[in-house]
Amino acid sequence: MKKIVLTCGLIAGAIVTAIMAISISFFDKNHTESSEILGYASMILSFSLIFVGVKIFRDRHNGGSVTFGKAFLIGLYISLIASTIYVVVWALEYKYVFPDFMDNYSACMVSKAKASGASPEKIDAQIKQLAMYRDMYKSPIFFTLMTYAEILPVGLVISLIAALILKKKNKANLSAAN
Repeated sequence: MKKIVLTCGLIAGAIVTAIMAISISFFDKNHTESSEILGYASMILSFSLIFVGVKIFRDRHNGGSVTFGKAFLIGLYISLIASTIYVVVWALEYKYVFPDFMDNYSACMVSKAKASGASPEKIDAQIKQLAMYRDMYKSPIFFTLMTYAEILPVGLVISLIAALILKKKNKANLSAAN
């Protein structure tokens, strides 16, 4: 199981970070929604390896059966590995390649609020909130937690779905139960 989890987790982490690195290079303040869609699509694509890992474990290493709990645990481990890679790579990119990302992101959000016709009060409130997030993002703990919060829930949901779909009891156990 360790080899399956490690292999699938590393590949999933490589996929999501490669797409993140490419897409962040083309960050455009006028297309933040498409960037978010691409980001979450890349997470879903990378976490498809959870299905692969659970199925390989079930069919090749566990006699064709796997419990919901074991399948979810495999997915959880793959999610944690891929998410950790994502957090580390984003931390390095943020520090060395895009240190002004939060400033650009904040400017983008304020520009969108102005373009949408938001009231000056709402714009001021958003500016204050973005300044608070920008300051909090300077904390390594907050940065790490926020980055995990972007990706890990997606992995957990896909782990849950994979465990529900791929769980399969051993036929010998089913016969003994009847």
